[in-house]
Amino acid sequence: MLPTMNASFSVSLNSPQFLAHTSFTSSKLKYDTSRRNLGICKCVSSPPTEQTAYTTRVSRNANMAKLQAGYLFPEIARRRAAHLLKYPDAQVISLGIGDTTEPVPDVITNAMSERASALSTVEGYSGYGAEQGEKKLRSAIASTYYKDLGIDESDIFVSDGAKCDISRLQVLFGSNVKIAVQDPSYPAYVDSSVIMGQTGLYENQRYTNIEYMRCDPQNGFFPDLSLISNADVIFFCSPNNPTGSAATRDQLTQLVQYAKKTGSIIVYDSAYAMYISDDCPRSIFEIDGAKEVAIETSSFSKYAGFTGVRLGWTVVPKELLFSDGFPVAKDFNRIVCTCFNGASNIAQAGGLACLSPEGLKAMQGTISFYKENTQIIMDTFTKLGFDVYGGKNAPYVWVHFSGRSSWDVFAEILEKANVVTTPGSGFGPGGEGFVRVSAFGHRENVLEASRRLSQLYK
Repeated sequence: MLPTMNASFSVSLNSPQFLAHTSFTSSKLKYDTSRRNLGICKCVSSPPTEQTAYTTRVSRNANMAKLQAGYLFPEIARRRAAHLLKYPDAQVISLGIGDTTEPVPDVITNAMSERASALSTVEGYSGYGAEQGEKKLRSAIASTYYKDLGIDESDIFVSDGAKCDISRLQVLFGSNVKIAVQDPSYPAYVDSSVIMGQTGLYENQRYTNIEYMRCDPQNGFFPDLSLISNADVIFFCSPNNPTGSAATRDQLTQLVQYAKKTGSIIVYDSAYAMYISDDCPRSIFEIDGAKEVAIETSSFSKYAGFTGVRLGWTVVPKELLFSDGFPVAKDFNRIVCTCFNGASNIAQAGGLACLSPEGLKAMQGTISFYKENTQIIMDTFTKLGFDVYGGKNAPYVWVHFSGRSSWDVFAEILEKANVVTTPGSGFGPGGEGFVRVSAFGHRENVLEASRRLSQLYK
C-alpha cells in the first residue's frame, strides 16, 4: 500500500479502471516466474482489495484513451502466451505476425560485421551520421528501385523502418487532416491517426473521421474511389497487408488521377514490392504524375530479414508541394532531423550490401523461399474448399471463413491445431470473417501447420 497523498485515488482491483490496464479479469495477479521472459501472469482468486496510488497532475492524452484494446500483434502474442500457460507442452507454430524466420544472407551480415569491427579502430570509427542516411546507400536505393523514374538520392530518407516512418509522416501532417485507409489494412495507419488526434471516437467497429475504403473479393480488392469523401491523405499498401492483393497499373493510375483531382496526398507503402511476380507496378512512381501527389515508404525487413536489424526508407519527391506551395520534403526533413538521429551505421552497411549484385540475388532467394511457403498454405486451404486470396504477390494468404467471427476462427485454430494465425477483423471491419496466414516460417513448420489444418478442417 502506497502512502496516501493529496493527489491520490483509490481503485478496486476488480474495478473497470484497473481491468482496463490488465489482460486478465481475476481479482489478484501473481507473477509466474517460470515464464518470466514472456511477462505472463497467473490469476489467483482472492477477495477484492483497495489500493491507493499516487497520481501526478498531468492528464492522460485523450487520444490514447480512444484506442481500442491493445495493438493487434501484442494482443495475439498475449493470447498465444495464455494458451501456452494452459497447455505448457503444446508445440505452437506461429503463422500470425509477419516476422521473418530465415537467416540473413552471409553477404549482408559480413558487411555489417566488417562495419562493426571498424568502429574499434581510429580510422573506421564514426559517430552521428546524416539524419537522412548515408549518401552511398541513398544513391543505391535510388538506382536500384527507382531507376528511370525521376527519383534521385536527395528525395530518399533512410530510416529505421517503414512503420516508424508512418508515424513520422503523421507528425508531418498534424492533427487537422482526414485520412483514408484500405479496409482491411495494416493497423499502424489507423492507430497512428488516432494518437495524432485526427479521428473521432470508435463507433460501430470504426473511428469517425476516417474514410474506410472497402477492399474485398467483390471489387477485386481495389476501392471505389468515388465513395471517398474529402480525404486529405490516402494510405495505400500494395501488395496489401493483409489481403496479399497487388494493385494493377490501371488501378494505380486511377488512384493518382483521383489524388490530383482532389488535391490529396498518397502515402504508398511498398514494403512487399519485391514479392510481385507479374506486371503490377512495384512503385507508385511508375505512374505518370505520381511525384506530384505521392510519398512512398519501404523497408528491407521482409526482403533481407531485417525485422530486427531495422532499416527502411521513405521517398518524398521534390515535386510534392503543400497547398501553399511549400515543399513537403523540407518539412519532412525537419521532422527527421528533430525526431531521429539517423539509422544505425552498421544497419546501413548491411543495406548497402543488400543492393550489391550478390545481395540482390541473396534477397531474391529468401523471397522465393517464402513464396514457396505461401504456395503450400494456399494449396492446403484450397483443397479444403475455402475461398483463398492473396499469396501470388505477397507472403500472406487471406482465407474466408463464411459466416464466422475472425477471432472465433483464430481461437479455434489455436486451441485445436496449436497454430497461430491473425484474425482479419484486426485489420479493420472489412476483414471480419477472414484470417491472415503468414508464410514467414521454417519449411518444416509450414508443412506441419498445413497437416494440422488439413486434419482440423477435413
